[in-house]
Amino acid sequence: MKADFLPPSVVDIQDLEAIALLQQLERQVVQVPFQQGTTAIATAYVHHSSDRSASQPNAAPILLLPGFDSSLLEFRRLLPLLTTQHETWTVDLFGSGFTEYVPTLAVNPQNIRQHLLKVIETWIRQPVMLVGASLGGAVAIDFALNYPNWVRSLVLINSVGFSGSFPVGQFLPHPLIELGANWLHFRKQAALTAALAFPIIDLTLIDALRCSLLHQEMPGWKAAIASFTKSGGYANLRDRIAQVQHPTLILWGEADDVLGTDDATKFKQAISGSQLIWILKASHVPHFDQPQSVAAHLLTFARRIGN
Repeated sequence: MKADFLPPSVVDIQDLEAIALLQQLERQVVQVPFQQGTTAIATAYVHHSSDRSASQPNAAPILLLPGFDSSLLEFRRLLPLLTTQHETWTVDLFGSGFTEYVPTLAVNPQNIRQHLLKVIETWIRQPVMLVGASLGGAVAIDFALNYPNWVRSLVLINSVGFSGSFPVGQFLPHPLIELGANWLHFRKQAALTAALAFPIIDLTLIDALRCSLLHQEMPGWKAAIASFTKSGGYANLRDRIAQVQHPTLILWGEADDVLGTDDATKFKQAISGSQLIWILKASHVPHFDQPQSVAAHLLTFARRIGN
């Protein structure tokens, strides 16, 4: 494993798709001009440049953004289906995943947006097809509204925006926020411990839990979660969603057990000209449950926008 910044428990992961992605994972410094001054952020990413992309010079690179308390590992089943067809990036946002946490900087929408802008400006250097899953969808919408010239199109996968944020977070005392962060870790660790105690449990579930826990062992994970919670997240986004002007594809798992399904229709109604596609037999993470279906819709949308 070349990513020496990963926690030691990475060696326990047996899932071949996860291992393949982790072997491609890199982390490089990007200089980000925050309000407090320019700060170097060691940013985790995976990049694939497809031969077919060279034959389609007008095609925008695909940039995948993971959800809340997650990492780019959530795209381990989807990425291999995209990379042979299209230039693809996936990046861990500021304050999340395997990207470096900086204690002196708040993890809030403004700083997440500024970090993402610098990543696109410095590394990708052209407008992107911005794909956001869950909270990553809110990040994508917020970024597109603030920096429209850097976005060719949007894909929202079971996106936060109308719900899924936590405005009350900015009013909660720090001990309560810390308790919530501890719970995020405890529930996954408890599930893993229980799964390991029963040999008949599907090994796929065990590896899924290990993958979901890996980023939580990164330095500053709990502090970053607390900082983002204190910011209130993307609570003020819902009134701005109708301002989105980019071509937008909405993909939604028909059995979303986190946000439900009503928000899918709200996005379709709010964003002019958007397209809504239901992903059958999928929950809140259709790119994990049904990666072939999600990949097919993404690539079709990319070809249509590129023409």
